[in-house]
Parts: sequence; structure tokens; C-alpha cells
Amino acid sequence: MPELDQATGAEPGTVAPVADAAPGNWVDRFAPAAVRPYLRLSRVDRPIGTWLLFLPCTWGVMLAAAADPNGWKPWDVWIIVGCAGGAFLMRGAGCTWNDITDRKIDGAVARTRNRPLPAGQVKPWQALVWMLVQTSAAALILVSYNDAAIGIGIASLALVAFYPFAKRITWWPQLFLGLAFNWGVLLASAAHAGVIGLSAVLLYGAGIAWTLFYDTIYAHQDREDDALIGVRSTARLFGSNTRWWLRLFMAAAVVLMAAAVIVALVPKGDPLALVVGTGAAWAFGWHMSWQLGRLDIDSPENCLRTFRSNRDAGLLPALFLAVAVFV
Repeated sequence: MPELDQATGAEPGTVAPVADAAPGNWVDRFAPAAVRPYLRLSRVDRPIGTWLLFLPCTWGVMLAAAADPNGWKPWDVWIIVGCAGGAFLMRGAGCTWNDITDRKIDGAVARTRNRPLPAGQVKPWQALVWMLVQTSAAALILVSYNDAAIGIGIASLALVAFYPFAKRITWWPQLFLGLAFNWGVLLASAAHAGVIGLSAVLLYGAGIAWTLFYDTIYAHQDREDDALIGVRSTARLFGSNTRWWLRLFMAAAVVLMAAAVIVALVPKGDPLALVVGTGAAWAFGWHMSWQLGRLDIDSPENCLRTFRSNRDAGLLPALFLAVAVFV
């Protein structure tokens, strides 16, 4: 295997990895050169986005199972496995679509100019075909669920299609990302219960607030380039008031998650499950508070590191809700 260039992390004669990919990730080191651009389009070299799309699915199915008088169902294992596969595929398809629509913008931003499309590694029509392949594979998983979940999954395509254009027309593209990235709460809840209850809607709201929290942090990496090319974001909108807004989003996420658990579990009449379930919101808020204590919005490296830590923030409520199912 050829040695990597010490300055760029790339093989000699190749385009350097994108700036926010983990150094020495398996795609850059081991994937065949012919498929590497497609894996980069799907962000396989940056798995954090798949986690952030998948974890709300686990919240939805776990809370639905904890509230169900019949408890956990064997079918829930497939709901989780299918959501994991669907998150991987749809995150890849969504990122590919995002890169198709943003290829000119990405070429003007230091962090993204080495992405496959602006770097000329892939043509737009090739990226479009790749997007359709991933979407079709995800559809095969979706049709294994009940009718309610299928309908919810199809409806999510409108959000996925619109998201890349949000930053051109609104200062709140992070809100639209939250609407799309947390849709799995509704889908997984419906896959278990057959309907969307109030608790699922509240949990969906908690996820949206969480996305506003972590993606505002992420957007601070690009705020100077975004200002130059006219791209809007909550990072630019909030500016020096960012910490105040992040605390607001954190509080909203915790309150909405706690409310979702209370609405779901109080009727069940199981105090221990309720205590463990509300612990999910406490742990969630604790981790976001920990992030705020270490955040430096003027350091792109710190922003990226803090953003990535949200995998653990999302895992905490998933674990607490899983325990609530079985206590």
C-alpha cells in the first residue's frame, strides 16, 4: 500500500481527503480508488452523521416499547437493524444530493473544496445515479415495515430534497436539518405501535432542538466562508450570542424529552420505568452542558470535536430508554 502524504493525508497523485474526515480513516487508506469518491459522497469516511440519523430511531422504538403494555416485541430487533441500515443509506443519499446541489458553494469553502464534485472526481450525473442506488436500497428496507411507517418514510423525502436549499432562503437551515434528521423518531415509533402518539411528537421536538444545538456548533466552522459567499446559518445569525441560544436549545431538548417520557410512561403505572426513562433526559442534558463547558466557537477544530461528541450525547438517552423497557 502506498504511503500517505504527510501534509495532506492522501496518496501521492490523488486529491486530498476532505478536511473534516478523520485522519487515516478506512476509506482513504483501504477503499479502492475507483469507489473512494462515491464513499466520500456518502460520508462513509465521516460516520458521525449516520449516528445522528440513527439514534433518534432508537429513541422512538424504545419509548414506544416501554409504553406498550405488551412490552418489547421480537419484531423490534428488525426495526432497529433496519433503521441502522436505512440511516446509513439515506444519510449517504441525502449527502450525495446535498453535494450535487452545493457543488459550486463547496468549491468556494476551504473545508469542502476537496469534496468529490468540486474536486472533479465525480460528474454530477454519476452522483445522481449513486444517490438513486442508495435511495432504492433504503426503500427495500422501508417496505418491510407497516403501512404507517412506510407512509412516514416516504414523506421524509420532501424534507431531504428541500434541505440543501434552506441555507439559500432562510437563516435557519439547521431547523430543516432537524426536521429531517429526527424523522426516524416518528418512523420507528409507528413501526412499533402502528400510530404516532403525542409522546413520539414530543420526542421528535426534543430531537429537533438537539439538532439545532449540535449543527449550530458545526456551522461555526464555516461562518467566515459562509459570510463571503452569502450562505446563511444559525451560526452566522446568532454570532456572539451563540452560547445563549445553545443553552435555550439544550433546555428545550431536555424538557421535551422529559415530557415525552412522562406522557408515554405515566399511564403504564410503573414508577421504576418512569424514573429510568426521565433519567434519559437528565443524561442528555448533562452531556450537552458538558459540551458547552468545553466549546470554543472561534476554533474550527474545537467545533468539529464538540460536534462529533454528540454521538455519545444521543447514545445516553437510547441506553436509558432501553433499560426502561425491561425494568
